[in-house]
Amino acid sequence: MKKFILLFIPPIFLRKNFWKVTAVFGFWLLAHLLIITYDGLTDDLPTTQADLIVILGNTVQPDGKMSPRLQARTERGLQLYQQGKGKKIVVSGGIGKECQDEAETMKTFLVQKGVPKEDIILDNKGKNSHLTAVNTKAILEKDIMTKNPSVIIVTQYYHISRTKLAMKQLKIPNIYSAHAYHFERRDAIAILREFAGYYVYLCRY
Repeated sequence: MKKFILLFIPPIFLRKNFWKVTAVFGFWLLAHLLIITYDGLTDDLPTTQADLIVILGNTVQPDGKMSPRLQARTERGLQLYQQGKGKKIVVSGGIGKECQDEAETMKTFLVQKGVPKEDIILDNKGKNSHLTAVNTKAILEKDIMTKNPSVIIVTQYYHISRTKLAMKQLKIPNIYSAHAYHFERRDAIAILREFAGYYVYLCRY
């Protein structure tokens, strides 16, 4: 009977090395997910005013309304600005499949909330985390021009580690972070995606 059952088990599952590799990968995955979660939920804010508060984009609905994730990010960035944590706000996003400009939508919201237009820097070419980092570096060099610039990243908690990595890869010296106060069931899938995304960024850039 045992031999009969073994006929239906793929040979790879019978190898000891397979289970060792699976166990190591499982431990690595779990450890990294815990690190991503801890890093994202543990806000790291500067003791002095940062040069830029960088809000990363997300979906804008076809009717022009911000998704709950983008709404939460923008509100958190506004809160930090009102608390005096940053001198200017960078709204970074692209134009999604909904044909809505994420950066313009965030800017409109912030202006309506009383943020002066001159304190908002528009980045409507930040289609992903890497491009947001590239554009932020350019803004620091062109518009800020301080010797030791600093930025505060504002995004979903699971997205912070990869965004920090993107900024570090471009040698932005002082990187801080704050997470948006929005949580949903799909975060579990998003965290798994961030695990893969982190290593893609690590190898690609």
